Amino acid sequence: MAAIDLGPARPRRRLVSLTPLIDVVFLLLIFFMLAARFSVESEIPLRLGDGRELPDGPPRLVTVGADTLEVNGFATTLETLPEQLQRLPADRSATVVIRSDDGTSVQRVVDVLDALSAGGFPNVALVE
Repeated sequence: MAAIDLGPARPRRRLVSLTPLIDVVFLLLIFFMLAARFSVESEIPLRLGDGRELPDGPPRLVTVGADTLEVNGFATTLETLPEQLQRLPADRSATVVIRSDDGTSVQRVVDVLDALSAGGFPNVALVE
């Protein structure tokens, strides 16, 4: 039997491996997940004084405790805090002094600052 000549041998096609590409995609995904900011930071505008200035008008002292909240010594809640301050005979631009008790969390003080800001009291001073 005679051999049949089929011409030059064609090279076999190699399959392209996608493993390196998938590795690079996962590395990029991990990099961007670690570099991303998942929470939005906000700023609370506070005016820092030298301690010699006294607020004008009647006292507006808000005492923040771990479980308590007082306006000039009278108990109130976070929801009624702006109403209690509006009853005092001064305009909204008067300074509200905030004092926190020992053991009060920073989040509790921030909640009070947010309530004052939402109630229209822009001037706030923090004391020890």
